[in-house]
Amino acid sequence: MPNIRSSVVAAAVACVAAAGPAAVQQAVCAPDNVGLTLPPGFCATLVADSLGRPRHIVVAPNGDVFAAATGSQGGVVALRDTTRDGRADVIRRFGPGPGSGIALANGWLYFATDDAVVRWRWTAGQLEPSGPPDTIVSGLLSRRQHAAKTIAVTGDGRLFVNIGAPSNSCQVADRVPGSPGRDPCTMLDSAGGIWMFDANRARQRQSDGRRFATGLRNVVALALDPSGVPWAVQHGRDDLHRLWPSLFDTLANAEKPAEEMFRLEDGADYGWPYCYYDPELRLKVLAPEYGGDGRSVGRCAAARQPDVAFPAHWAPNALLFYTGSSFPVE
Repeated sequence: MPNIRSSVVAAAVACVAAAGPAAVQQAVCAPDNVGLTLPPGFCATLVADSLGRPRHIVVAPNGDVFAAATGSQGGVVALRDTTRDGRADVIRRFGPGPGSGIALANGWLYFATDDAVVRWRWTAGQLEPSGPPDTIVSGLLSRRQHAAKTIAVTGDGRLFVNIGAPSNSCQVADRVPGSPGRDPCTMLDSAGGIWMFDANRARQRQSDGRRFATGLRNVVALALDPSGVPWAVQHGRDDLHRLWPSLFDTLANAEKPAEEMFRLEDGADYGWPYCYYDPELRLKVLAPEYGGDGRSVGRCAAARQPDVAFPAHWAPNALLFYTGSSFPVE
C-alpha cells in the first residue's frame, strides 16, 4: 500500500444503485483500489505519488487538483489529468514554501504556510500563477508544536485560520508528569483557537484579526458547510496515563479523550485546556492539570459539548461536506 503522506488518492464513485451505469463508465479504478479497503460500490485510483508530503487539497471546477505540501518539497502542487485516465500527467509546483492550508474562493487561490496566508488571482482553467502572491496575513504564531495553519474562506470574504496551541495541556512544564496547568492559560490570547481575518485585505498581522473561537487545542480539520458556517475537528490532548498514572491506566490513556467535532460559533469557548470530552461518560470533564480526577466536571459545565465525538487519538486532518448525489444515502 502506498504511503498516503506522499500520495494523492482520489476516490472514484461507482455506485450503480445511486448513480446509474453512466457513473460506472466514467469511474477510473485501480485493480486493487491502491491497496485500500472501501465500501461496496466505491473504488479508488492513484492520481499522483512522490509529491513530498501533501496535506490539504482543493479541486477546481475543471478537475485540476491543488495540494498544499509540507517538508522539503513544500509549496503548492498543481495536478492535471489531460488524458482522462485518472492519473495526473501534468504536475507544477509553486509557492513561498511549505504549508498545510489551501482554498479556492472568489477568484483567488489561498495558501497557508506555518506563519502566513498568501493568495494568487485565479481564473477558470489556470494551472499556474502568472506572478508572485499577495500576502494577506503574516507573522502568525508559529512554533514547532502544532505550527501547521489550516484555513477556510467564505463567499463574503472572511478568512478563518487555525492557530494551534504549542502545548499539550498548557502545563507549567509541558508534558512533564504532575506539572499543573497554567491558570489562566495565557496561550489562549494568541493560540488555541480560530482567528478571523479579512480575506481581501493585504499585509495584515495576527493582531489585525479577531479570535473567533477559543479553547481548541489544534484544529487541522477545518471546513465550511454549504451555508458558510465553519466546522472544526480538533486534535485532542495526549498523555493522561503518562502524566497522571495515579488517575488513568493505559486503557483510559488509549480511549480518552475523544476527538471532538464542533459547529463553530462566534465567541464560543470549547474548553481546552481546562476540559476534555470523555466518550465513556459522554460529557466534558475537568483536566487533571486543573484538579480533575477523571470524573469531576467543575468549570467544564460551561464548555461547549461536541456535535460528534470520534475515537481518541485519531488526529483527524481534513473535513469535507459532501453535496453530490452519487453516494448512497447511508
